[in-house]
Amino acid sequence: MTRNSTISKAWRGFRAWPETLALAFLGLACAGGTEAATLEPASCRTVRMADVGWTDVTATTAVLTQVLRGLGYEPQTTLLSVPVTFAVMKGGNIDIFLGNWMPAQTRDRQPYIDDHSIEIVRENLTGAKYTLAVPSYTYEAGIEDFSDIQRFAPALNSTIYGIEAGNDGNRHILTLIQHNDYGLGRFHLVESSEQGMLAEVSRAVAVRKPIVFLAWDPHPMNMQFDLRYLTGGDATFGPNFGGAKVLTVTRNGYVQQCPNVGQLLQNLVFTTRGESEVMRAILIEHKTPEVAARNWLAANPAVAAGWLQGVHTYSGKPVSAHSGAGATSGVAQRFENWLTDHKLPVGEAVAVGIEWVKLHGAAVFRVTGTTFGGAIGFVYKMLRAVPPILIILATAVFAWRMQRSLALATFVIAALLLIMNQGYWQQTLETLSLVLVATLAATAIGVPLGIASARRPSLAAALRPVLDLMQTLPTFVYLIPTLVLFGLGVVPALISTVIFALPAPIRMTQLGIASVPRSLVEAGEAFGATRWQMLLKVELPSASPLIFAGITQCIMLSLSMVVIAALVGAGGLGVPVVRALNSVQVGMGIEAGIAIVLLAVILDRITRRGPASK
Repeated sequence: MTRNSTISKAWRGFRAWPETLALAFLGLACAGGTEAATLEPASCRTVRMADVGWTDVTATTAVLTQVLRGLGYEPQTTLLSVPVTFAVMKGGNIDIFLGNWMPAQTRDRQPYIDDHSIEIVRENLTGAKYTLAVPSYTYEAGIEDFSDIQRFAPALNSTIYGIEAGNDGNRHILTLIQHNDYGLGRFHLVESSEQGMLAEVSRAVAVRKPIVFLAWDPHPMNMQFDLRYLTGGDATFGPNFGGAKVLTVTRNGYVQQCPNVGQLLQNLVFTTRGESEVMRAILIEHKTPEVAARNWLAANPAVAAGWLQGVHTYSGKPVSAHSGAGATSGVAQRFENWLTDHKLPVGEAVAVGIEWVKLHGAAVFRVTGTTFGGAIGFVYKMLRAVPPILIILATAVFAWRMQRSLALATFVIAALLLIMNQGYWQQTLETLSLVLVATLAATAIGVPLGIASARRPSLAAALRPVLDLMQTLPTFVYLIPTLVLFGLGVVPALISTVIFALPAPIRMTQLGIASVPRSLVEAGEAFGATRWQMLLKVELPSASPLIFAGITQCIMLSLSMVVIAALVGAGGLGVPVVRALNSVQVGMGIEAGIAIVLLAVILDRITRRGPASK
């Protein structure tokens, strides 16, 4: 090939236009790959959803999560209350909420509809119910209507059971009580959680005890219990037993920004039966929400296919036969799913053990519950019987007597007057009753155990891992078995508090006894002191600073459980804190928080070793 040949000239032309050829090839590639182009921006891949802790919302959110994963999205679920969910959606941090129950949530939702910060996509469930209910035997006894409840006040212990504090249904009940509607002015509402309420219903049904509680459909409770919804609540909960529809809502502009997910939400509709099936797998069969949702989708492929009409994968590909039904590619994900589907029955074994203990130890738990509940009730009634001003003055005098500090006595008076001024006096007395009884119980158990472990190294070695577990195990875990065994109220709160606070007096007493100078012990032995004399005259006086420090820690730890206690219906200062958290009421939360801090400071300063005790 010569330099001036035709082929050589063509080759030099080819080499002269590399950019043009590269662009041509890129254009062909893009033309051929249009079908695989992403339909949505990268920000749409992460789908942020809210779960308010109700099993029905947990179930529907888990189902949507599995569908989105099958389409290549990365869904994230955050546990929030209803008011917080709407507030966070306004801030743009939550994209989707599947649990907008209407008309019950009208008050929570309306401000965000008015300012256009959230958008309604569609109804995803119709035919739901949401109002007060009773077991069938209570219905047959005469409680058929809201107006019948007050006639059975003694049998009901003037109590209505609700779910988490701040919930819209609870607010309706509190409004009825506040306005004395249907003669309910002397009733009180026990606020805990969905599962806490149902545990109490189960206990009542087992002994055919009358009970009134908040109920809704869909929910497995309608299959688990033979219940009846009460009439007469139309003005509060709406007609047709609080007949409700559940809506899908999104943050403003989300459907336009992420049209593929928006199309899926437009198609997404559930049935009461379908939701109940997923919820039953979670509650009765003890499956995780992810496993329950995946199994339900596998058993109902036609439903998933209907939801996926007009929907593509995140990458823009057409939906395959298995996309969106929870199927995942990748060996690691398939292994994880297989391992989860074949999990060891640890939780089931514990549940069976608890049921066995509950069945065979019913008499013991009944006596224990009556004793502890009676003790707290006695202390609370005694405090309530005393005029508040006398309690304030007596506490100030006691503070001065313990610490010889006029400043502390003045602070005590000012702090308690501020608590009363803010309207938290009754809750403060409830919390104080729980703390005093819990501290007394923990001290009565912990100090002797601390003495024994100081004298027996083998006992100390055996107690060490137990105490470590008691201090590191999340406090919420204590509530689960105590709630099942003792029901809602102060008793599970007291037992959980004692378990949590007990390590402090044990360890501090053990340390104090072990730290007694050897010279004092030898002097006691030289004078012929017996073991009891040695303990009472030598060891305890020498170890008293550390023992008192352990008791002070015990008081503080008991007080730190105040919010936890509110979750199982124990009342006290934790209730307004939880209610404020769940309803985004900053003012109420700060007020209740200040009351807790003031009470903690008072108890800490009074019990701290001061001049009068030296």
